[in-house]
Amino acid sequence: MTLTSADRGVGPLLRGWRDQRRISQLELALRADSSARHISFVETGRSRPSEELLLRLAEHLDVPVRERNALLLAAGYAPRFSQTPLDDPAMGAVRQGIEQLLQGYEPYPALVVDASYTVVAANRGIMMLLEGVPERLLAPPLNAMRLTLHPEGLAPRIRNLREWRGHLLAQMERQIALVRSDALRAVYDEVAAYPLPERADGAGADGPAPDDPPYPYFALPLQVEHDGQVLSFISSVSTFNTPLDVTVAELAIETFLPADPATVKYLRSTAP
Repeated sequence: MTLTSADRGVGPLLRGWRDQRRISQLELALRADSSARHISFVETGRSRPSEELLLRLAEHLDVPVRERNALLLAAGYAPRFSQTPLDDPAMGAVRQGIEQLLQGYEPYPALVVDASYTVVAANRGIMMLLEGVPERLLAPPLNAMRLTLHPEGLAPRIRNLREWRGHLLAQMERQIALVRSDALRAVYDEVAAYPLPERADGAGADGPAPDDPPYPYFALPLQVEHDGQVLSFISSVSTFNTPLDVTVAELAIETFLPADPATVKYLRSTAP
């Protein structure tokens, strides 16, 4: 039988987050203006924390917004954070802001994903990179990790696939360690099991060809072929500050900055 958050009680949940963050009871108490004795009583079930204290502890433990609701429920309180569908009229300002950001970034690629890397919005720069990907992989719901690492997706065209794949898997591993998500774990297990495909130029999937120069970049680039041109990008991920809604808290905006003049020139020349 699977135990719910309420069945487990708030104490074990709180202790689990504290252990995961490797913070002592004393350190957490100092951060949250409480006492180590009181936190010990909460974790062992001898004391019920107030709603305000529980939210302060969650804030200092960097507990995701979705899981803060679980802590509140386990302590007998109502959830504090709503989860509004992105297509809800109340989210109109969020959708408009996302659309303006993505369009304003063109011709450079940009997309928005949720906590399990499902694509919720993308601009024309992303769609250009996906040209040639089989229709069955483009059927909704799109998943950014699946599209990137699938042997029939972008993977065969990524010049430094082994390195970029390692970066993406390590990124997901860090997220799984911080966020308890079965959906994210399922995506990770799927894409980590994909075989490394042969590159389109026959050079294998072990990274750049022998005659490629070392990276003259300040960060690991994504090097992907498009219509015979090798494009280089540095990716950046941003999130919303102080979100009060689970949906908004789990959105991430990833933009791809051209990493060399040739990529800039190519993208501008192909822009509508």
